[in-house]
Amino acid sequence: MSLLRSVNTILPQALGFAGRSFKSLKFAGESLHSSASPALVHGIHVFHCPDVPGIVAKLSECIASGGGNILGADVFVPADKQVFYSRSEFAFDPAKWPRVKMDEDFLKLSKMFNAIRSVVRVPALDRKYKIAVLSSKQDHCLVDLLHGCQGGRLPVDITCVISNHDRGPNTHVTRFLERHGIPYHYLHTTKENKRETEILELVQDTDFLVLARYMQILSGNFLSSYGKDIINIHHGLLPSFKGGNPCKQAFDAGVKLIGATSHFVTEELDAGAIIEQMKSENLEKQCLAKALKSYCELRVLLYEESKTVVF
Repeated sequence: MSLLRSVNTILPQALGFAGRSFKSLKFAGESLHSSASPALVHGIHVFHCPDVPGIVAKLSECIASGGGNILGADVFVPADKQVFYSRSEFAFDPAKWPRVKMDEDFLKLSKMFNAIRSVVRVPALDRKYKIAVLSSKQDHCLVDLLHGCQGGRLPVDITCVISNHDRGPNTHVTRFLERHGIPYHYLHTTKENKRETEILELVQDTDFLVLARYMQILSGNFLSSYGKDIINIHHGLLPSFKGGNPCKQAFDAGVKLIGATSHFVTEELDAGAIIEQMKSENLEKQCLAKALKSYCELRVLLYEESKTVVF
């Protein structure tokens, strides 16, 4: 379940955040994708900590102390939960606020508020996320990810593609992978052997994994051993119709609308927190790509165990 409630406001109102659950700040005359000087660089910071007075003031002070200019900020505080989530976008001059110093400043802020999560990212300076894609026979989601990465639409580098389906040497996918130097690993799987040990060896240097219609269930041991996020695409509107043949399940139940769901992978099948959903049976690849882009832009934060805050 994604939680997002947006309230447009102006700076004097936002500094108090009276009675707020979610507020979005966009400052007059500013653009999230432009800056007054070509020397300025775009940064993103997400924060998750216990809710106490003064967090927004200290976040602003931290960015301003480095000469940064806040371009937009989103805050979410669930009612009666005493927990704080935020995502800020800002412009700064790397010569005046070096990347290493920025990490140190946000680390001090994190310790001050006992943060559960504090992540800062500068897309122009930081390396792209390294991912591996797992896919079975159907390749429409895989092909869309490959083209999205190579075309710059998705801010990731694909380190390899792993599949339990042997595509052969002269298919569109294998030719594309060879042309761009992306390794393809065919691992034949059985009910008794999911080849998880080999998969773990292949993905150990990745930042997260993407299951692009990978029709195998990853074990709890694999999830704990990998220890990082895994994003899956399910061709149905979760939480209804989990598992195999969701479209047939929906048809048999008399449902009139079907769609696709991108979600985090957990040990329980198709029960992970939802990142993105779209209606229509042909939107799997768009849903997966949008979820991937939101994740890389730090727009997705886990809320409790089965929900997400999507900024």
